[in-house]
Amino acid sequence: MKRIYILLFSLALSACGKSEKNNETNSIEEVNSNEIVVTQSQFENENMQLGKLEEHTFNTGIKATGTIDVPPKNKAKISTFMGGYITKTPLLAGDKVKKGQVLVSLENPEFVELQQQYLEVAEQLNYLKSEFNRQKTLFDENITSQKNFLKAESTYKSSLAHYNGLRKKLAMLNINPTSVDQGKLTSTINLYSPIEGFITKVNVSNGMPVSEADVIMEIVDTDHIHLELSVFEKDILHIKKDQKILFQIPESSDKTFEAEVHLVGTTIDETTRIVKVHGHILNESEANFIVGMFVEANILTEAFTAPALPKNAILGGEDGTFALALKEKKANNYYFEKIKLELGEETETQAVVLNAKDLENKEVLINGGFMLDGGGE
Repeated sequence: MKRIYILLFSLALSACGKSEKNNETNSIEEVNSNEIVVTQSQFENENMQLGKLEEHTFNTGIKATGTIDVPPKNKAKISTFMGGYITKTPLLAGDKVKKGQVLVSLENPEFVELQQQYLEVAEQLNYLKSEFNRQKTLFDENITSQKNFLKAESTYKSSLAHYNGLRKKLAMLNINPTSVDQGKLTSTINLYSPIEGFITKVNVSNGMPVSEADVIMEIVDTDHIHLELSVFEKDILHIKKDQKILFQIPESSDKTFEAEVHLVGTTIDETTRIVKVHGHILNESEANFIVGMFVEANILTEAFTAPALPKNAILGGEDGTFALALKEKKANNYYFEKIKLELGEETETQAVVLNAKDLENKEVLINGGFMLDGGGE
């Protein structure tokens, strides 16, 4: 029994020794409030890395929000000049259409009445033209009075204007006046696409009545998309053509895309005090942008270089931010001292160090220092 106790005691001492050894390997020794010691094994296990303060280019910019949009000429809202009933709707939202392609067909008895009226006026016009020419000849020969001539001229020209108006109205409804002249009347008209693009909205279905005020469908040509940004009045004087724009689509991607200022608005919205800025997107094909997407942008107005550290090298403590500068290395130990930092402009990866002289010619822990954040507690 005594031998068993001795064995257990020995195992306990051995376990304690190993535990103390592991703790020694994993713990960071803080010599004082301003100095930290890291062993060689800790340095390697945490993939720590040393570096120096380096010059880095920073851009100052103006924040803006906006949307992905297309020029007005690349948008089309389809409507009709006369109401009717939808008889054919072969397309759906998302379908691609070519310029001149049939979009929908409408039927209305009034289309027939309009063509009949056109034919009646056309027949009357032939008679009135003949009568006008006859009265002109008689008037030139002093056979008829000026009154009769002027009446014939007035009646003819009035009917001619009516005829031309009806002919134009038929053309606007996509009814060929020449076909009507040949007696080919129709109760159905087709609406054609004025641009090439994609259908974004379809607001009708077969049998549905539509009027002149109704938008039947909408088409967008996405061959050229751009940024439509809103900039506050206080910032607009800093915005100039060709300035670089960095923007993101926060709802769908973390990737940063590039654009450049193309046009700066010349009027201010009286309510919001906002000016519109138009930006051309560079390398549009890199992403599948959709019209209407919300964007967050940074319009770069000035660039400068300054000494900077990577964000990984900047640690936080109770007294603010600091970096760990290598004081010395001896006996497989790294001795770091805390250098308080005064920071300026920042990017996603770098930060300007205003008190760069405090780190001049010093090696700094630029990676793996997260476990020392807050003084190694």
